[in-house]
Amino acid sequence: MTIKTRILKCIHQFLLQLLYIERRLEPWFRPQLNWLFREPSVRLVQYFINRRRKNEGLKIAEEKIYPDEEESLDSIIDLMADQMRGRFKPGGYERGGNTKTHGVMHATVTIRDDIPEHCRKGIFAKPRSYPAYVRYAGPGPNVPSDIQDVGFLSMSVKLMGVPGKKLMDEEKFTQDFITTSGGATFVTPNTRENAKLQYWSLVDMTLYYFLNPKDSHLLDMAMNALWNETKYNPLGDRYWSCTPYLLGKDQAVMYSFVPKTKGLYTKIPGLPFGKVPFNYLRENMIKTLNEKDVEFDLMIQLQTDPHLMPIEDSSVRWPEKLSPFIPVATVHIPKQQFESEKLIEFTKRLKMNPWHCLSEHRPLGNLNRARFRLYYKLSEFRQRMNSVEHVEPKGDEVFD
Repeated sequence: MTIKTRILKCIHQFLLQLLYIERRLEPWFRPQLNWLFREPSVRLVQYFINRRRKNEGLKIAEEKIYPDEEESLDSIIDLMADQMRGRFKPGGYERGGNTKTHGVMHATVTIRDDIPEHCRKGIFAKPRSYPAYVRYAGPGPNVPSDIQDVGFLSMSVKLMGVPGKKLMDEEKFTQDFITTSGGATFVTPNTRENAKLQYWSLVDMTLYYFLNPKDSHLLDMAMNALWNETKYNPLGDRYWSCTPYLLGKDQAVMYSFVPKTKGLYTKIPGLPFGKVPFNYLRENMIKTLNEKDVEFDLMIQLQTDPHLMPIEDSSVRWPEKLSPFIPVATVHIPKQQFESEKLIEFTKRLKMNPWHCLSEHRPLGNLNRARFRLYYKLSEFRQRMNSVEHVEPKGDEVFD
């Protein structure tokens, strides 16, 4: 390791320690700051992001495939696999992304009967209910204590018993939705930049993806920082798909899960500077689901402006003033226990992939195109290293 690299690593660790301290203090000031400044700040950052973008002249739901996509994807797969090899041992491999599992639980997704006619496509065509699994996780690639995570969560929902041919043959009767709580934008705008992020993540200097003076991503860092914060209970956050999807033909949408349930457990023992439980997020979910059911609204946002609501650039938040979110389904998570060893073993076999879907919901954009092969390869690698086989769930599994 060169002297320059040692210095950079020391600076990186110092910045992380400042972040960890700030996370412990956030409950006393962050809610007030969010209320006063977050939306104006998001609009300002988005203004500067849009200023540097050029209009591609695309139509609604139209994609543009870039010549370096496959090269970038190959790099992402190799780098993320190397990260997994360096962080986990056979039998204990975690996912390359959305790594730390906070909980997997039974749910029911019920399609509403008041959906606008032009939105009644795919699974939203008719009112009915589907059995589902919901997985809450931290971003990864590590499995740190919750108070030392980077400050956003993921919510992945797998519907079962979904008829019709799927775009990925790996599962026959499922439809997956993958979302994060980091605002309505992704951590990188495209696969090219994501490959750079994975390099810096591999060498344990993730912040330098954003701060590298030769290739900085300060606007993306600012947008993410406005949403990344100390978390209290995954059951109480809002989640966004951050990447677009078809809705039938010639319509594109973003998804969002919006929490409806009040009175969740949100206490973080030990703050500000005492010992905080390693898995306090899981513990708060356990306490909540021991006492009450939890619900989310599944909402969709239609693309109405192909430039201001782009398909290929995931650093751009689609403006709600141009297209408000429409509720299309309810996610009902009943009171339950989700700590059994059988369920933990089942979680190792569970695969989430947005390409587990009907053609009416085909993923759009370069990051989603990459997920087809990326998620398949990394989940196959993880399960091979854990000596487990993939089993498509049916929803009637018992874990007592």
